[in-house]
Amino acid sequence: MSNPDEIVRAMCQAWSTPDPAEIAKFFAEDAIYHNIPMEPILGRTAIADFITGFLAAFTAIDFEIHLQVANGAIVMNERTDTLRGKDGRDTPLPVVGVFEVHDGLITAWRDYFDMAAITRAFGG
Repeated sequence: MSNPDEIVRAMCQAWSTPDPAEIAKFFAEDAIYHNIPMEPILGRTAIADFITGFLAAFTAIDFEIHLQVANGAIVMNERTDTLRGKDGRDTPLPVVGVFEVHDGLITAWRDYFDMAAITRAFGG
């Protein structure tokens, strides 16, 4: 796994059997993870902590990539993330992701989605 396209695909796949520490290894120490409706998360440790907290309500998240394009260090994908709830309910979430990859690590990840779907998934 050496090019940005492969790195992003592997990171997305890692959410299917989620281990926050393993997912965090895809990120640079000073990476930024920003779910655009929320505040950005800064740094690999904070990203791992966020993933741990987010997964408290889910058994896994399946990323189905519909379209992915890469141009140098930039990778963009259109996908459906299926949040597999611990209560047996699955919540599909249409997402567009933008990634920046340098030296084999993700340095920035921005996801764009409708926050209402997340609110429904958490029973809000």
